[in-house]
Amino acid sequence: MLEKSGILLQRLSFASNDDEIQDDKLLLKALKSFCPNITYLNITNIEFSTQLIELIDNLQKLQFLSLWCFVEDNITDEDLKIQVMQFSEKFPLTLKYFNLKNNWLGSYTTIFLNHCNAPLKKLLIYRLDNEKISKALVEFCIRKRTLNYVGVNYLNIDDDIRKEIEVYVTLVPYERIVVDC
Repeated sequence: MLEKSGILLQRLSFASNDDEIQDDKLLLKALKSFCPNITYLNITNIEFSTQLIELIDNLQKLQFLSLWCFVEDNITDEDLKIQVMQFSEKFPLTLKYFNLKNNWLGSYTTIFLNHCNAPLKKLLIYRLDNEKISKALVEFCIRKRTLNYVGVNYLNIDDDIRKEIEVYVTLVPYERIVVDC
């Protein structure tokens, strides 16, 4: 189906609420090969992998991205850092909205923010309760000057840090800026 009509596909939401997506590598390969015009992509319960990074790199019209990933247990910390760097560097310059959906990047959120070059206008993150993440967020805002809103599911930060962040970006509840096409 993707081979025959994938060129026309602009919005795709793919989710598995019970388990991870079966044959996710096959799905990612098909999307990469046959669906270059996707502008909105929402994938839930997929493995964070090289194939996912390659797909993101291939979607040069992508504007909205929502991901809920899981990470393999046997991946090393160093390999995961490298994958997160590659992932954030591959974001297309058309991407304006990124929803992390859950805490799958966790402690690697700073690496993501430090290497992301996309002109994001809206970023949704699970939690903003870490001074390192807060600092990386401020640095991202200063570097890119495009981020308008950060939606947060769990906000538990010191008032001084919050005030420092709000000089650069508006913090809002997650629900207020979530995009679901």
